[in-house]
Amino acid sequence: QVQLLESGGGLVQAGGSLRLSCAASGRTFSSCAMGWFRQAPGKEREFVAAISWSGGNTDYTDSVNGRFIISRDNAKNTVYLQMNSLKPEDTAVYYCAARYAPISSWIYRTQVEYAYWGQGTQVTVSS
Repeated sequence: QVQLLESGGGLVQAGGSLRLSCAASGRTFSSCAMGWFRQAPGKEREFVAAISWSGGNTDYTDSVNGRFIISRDNAKNTVYLQMNSLKPEDTAVYYCAARYAPISSWIYRTQVEYAYWGQGTQVTVSS
């Protein structure tokens, strides 16, 4: 069982930066592939970024590639999402997700592949 708690959301002006954190409980965090998803008002939840449990592999949706960076610290049971050059269209509730991965390099892009979810943190980008 893995429990996830996101933090770091808030209100920021366009062009600004935020860093989201997702703290995980459980002894097997280091064997979990992690992902960030987001849901904007009136839209479906979408994939943002993913990282393997080794930290060696990452993936991003096209709209954030080059602006967002996903990383993890297995010693602190925490995954991060550094968001730079924020745009109003990045406004959404951001969710952290986790799943056990049999191979250290594997990453996952779809919601159905993740077993554990946080409650979400609101990110609002003003124009």
